[in-house]
Formats: sequence, structure tokens, C-alpha cells
Amino acid sequence: MRRTNVMLWIIQGLLAAGFLFAGGMKIVTPAATLAPMIAPLPLGLIRFIGTCEVIGAFGLILPGLFRIRPSLTPLAAAGLVVIMSGAVSASITMHRFADAVPPAILGLLAIAVISGRVRCVTPA
Repeated sequence: MRRTNVMLWIIQGLLAAGFLFAGGMKIVTPAATLAPMIAPLPLGLIRFIGTCEVIGAFGLILPGLFRIRPSLTPLAAAGLVVIMSGAVSASITMHRFADAVPPAILGLLAIAVISGRVRCVTPA
């Protein structure tokens, strides 16, 4: 059980760092720089997704760190799975198949966090 907990914390930390960076970049990057990368998607949507990623990153770490409502961690991970599912489907729709791989991997890691944390929080 302890080894599983350590592995989940490592995954959560890496996911949180990644989402904090990616979401933060979506929020602070100037529109002119961001526009070519997000071509068919509206800027407001990208800023909203970035905000959700930053909030999700905090949701992966803070509940367990402060031991306040640790049941929120799987919910944060589930929200990030939804975002990554959208990223995968958008990449495939735009025929950017290689761009679909990183969000698919991040989504699978978030699913691992959901699975592991639900088992840790739910009494046997």
C-alpha cells in the first residue's frame, strides 16, 4: 500500500507540474504568439482550458498535501481526463495524429491516479 501511495504521489506531482506549465502558458502567452498554434480554436476557449488545467494541477496536489478532502483528488484527475480527451479528439479531427499521443498518455496517467486514489480513499 505504501509503495502504491508513493507511486501515485510521483505521478500526481509530474502531472501537476506538466499541467501547471501547460495551463500557465495558455494563460500568459500573448494572443499573437498563441494564434498559429491553436489555429481553428477560439482564443477564449484556449484560455479557459489553460485555467482549468492550472486548477486541476492544484487539485491533484493540495487535497492530499493538506489532508483536507482528499476525495477531491480523483475528481481533479477526472476533470483533467475530460480535458485530455478533448485534446486527443481535437488533434485527430485536425489530422494531427502525432499531437494526439501526449494528451492520451497524460489522460491515461490521470486515470491511474483516479483508480489508485479511489481505492486509497474508499474503505475496504
